[in-house]
Amino acid sequence: MLLVPASPPDSVALETELLLVQRLRDRDEGAMTIFYDKYAAALYGVILRIVKKEETAEDVLQEAMVKIWHSFPSYDAGKGRLFTWVMNVSRNLAIDKIRSKQYRVGSRTQPLEDSSAAQRLAAEPSFRPEHIGLQEMTRQLNPDQRQIVDLLYFGGFTQSEVAEELNLPLGTVKTRARAAIKVLSKLVR
Repeated sequence: MLLVPASPPDSVALETELLLVQRLRDRDEGAMTIFYDKYAAALYGVILRIVKKEETAEDVLQEAMVKIWHSFPSYDAGKGRLFTWVMNVSRNLAIDKIRSKQYRVGSRTQPLEDSSAAQRLAAEPSFRPEHIGLQEMTRQLNPDQRQIVDLLYFGGFTQSEVAEELNLPLGTVKTRARAAIKVLSKLVR
């Protein structure tokens, strides 16, 4: 029996990678499926570490796959392994995402139902402002301030809606609301 030395695992992996690279260069869509199965989990992990949100990470991974497919002709195997190149493409897209204005604005705001204040109120469905004496405190405001506070905080109006309702300039509504809050904050202390 003649024993043939087995190829070291690294050389098998390298041959497999070279074959995959050639199939991708030939625009073989089946190779893209193999590529996805082989690399998607690792790329997703790196992207998720950067963007911190699963939904965003999934979107960035999809963008990365499309970019890799379209820009594959620019991949140079002489400069590095396929995994290194696709990791850099994915990482750069994730960084671009968190630097985007849309992402920064979206991460500062959250849906009302996710806010801690809304969760506290939902946990206490019997909460009402009169339970803590707010309406009694507002009686200590002058009538103009009280009217604005009643509409803003108890009526659910916006400042613009209050200005329209009372036929006042928006600046006047804001000034009166600010003054009322100062008075109320002194009463709470």
